[in-house]
Amino acid sequence: MNGDIVRLTLRQLVGKRRTVFMVLVALLPSVLATAFRASGEGDPAEWASTQLLGGMVVAMLLPLAGLVFGTAILGTEIDDGTAVYLLARPIPRREILLSKLCVAWLLTAVFVAASLLVAGTIALEGTDEWGALIAGFVVATVAGSLAYCTVFTLLSLLTGRAFIAGLLYVFIWEGLVTALFDGTRLLSLRHATLGLAGYVASVSRDTFDPELGGATSVAVLILAVAAAGWLAVVKLQRFEIGESG
Repeated sequence: MNGDIVRLTLRQLVGKRRTVFMVLVALLPSVLATAFRASGEGDPAEWASTQLLGGMVVAMLLPLAGLVFGTAILGTEIDDGTAVYLLARPIPRREILLSKLCVAWLLTAVFVAASLLVAGTIALEGTDEWGALIAGFVVATVAGSLAYCTVFTLLSLLTGRAFIAGLLYVFIWEGLVTALFDGTRLLSLRHATLGLAGYVASVSRDTFDPELGGATSVAVLILAVAAAGWLAVVKLQRFEIGESG
């Protein structure tokens, strides 16, 4: 990993309008959790695991953060033509990719985990499942952040419309297709993240019952990171300077 590239990428991403936007989005789960506790209705553990943490955080905030940061670390430079200055340096391209991907992963995981911790604490305070659910979802979202960022970084190398392609994957494939056809959940990062959360939390099925088991979820996430990472390295190594811009 290259420290100069890491620092440069952090400066490029932090403080931009996209970061401000993500901060505002990350506050929404806490607002929703506060409203739920104020209403005094429903089972906090069941609602938090399925609707708040599983629904809003994993289904919306996690893929959105991964999409925003994952597509920006290389896609923005390729679009504006500045990638030529980076790719022309005598640095292995796999090192460039790894350095930038680590930044996207870090930012995504920090935003999502911080939002999850605050919202989860508000919603689950005083319940027996608080520690288990928070731990399960934090571990799962950190792993899910890496998977989403890797896949969306690959998309940014394959198409100039990676953000749109990513949105289609999140809302059409993960939101619609996997709800209609059970078998497609094996190709869903959302369901793999939820499955890992359920495995780590180990709470009763009445509280949280994900569609995928723990071993399957781990395998899906590892395969997604490995396959997308390898394809991204291959694409970046074959990338010609003249393609930039």
